[in-house]
Amino acid sequence: MDTFVILRRSGWADKADLDAAGARSTSAAEHMAADITWLRSYVLVEPDGRLGTVCVYQATDPDAIRRHANAADLPVDEIVPVADVVVVNADPEPPT
Repeated sequence: MDTFVILRRSGWADKADLDAAGARSTSAAEHMAADITWLRSYVLVEPDGRLGTVCVYQATDPDAIRRHANAADLPVDEIVPVADVVVVNADPEPPT
């Protein structure tokens, strides 16, 4: 599987909306385990006040990401293949 970054802009009104999307995403990924693995997401506060995400997935191809998004009712604005990873520092602990 290859690694991809998925940009989802202004997809959710608030954290409750985002949490519901996360549950749908987890469920859809369980049914597609051979094709896709959700690694992590970073939540963005968009200029319009809505929430967006930058998600990191491993997948067989971009079409698997699109099928997963469709099954979970998630937006997909852009899918970018990851060429390499440079870790300078580990991700910080999530804010509480």
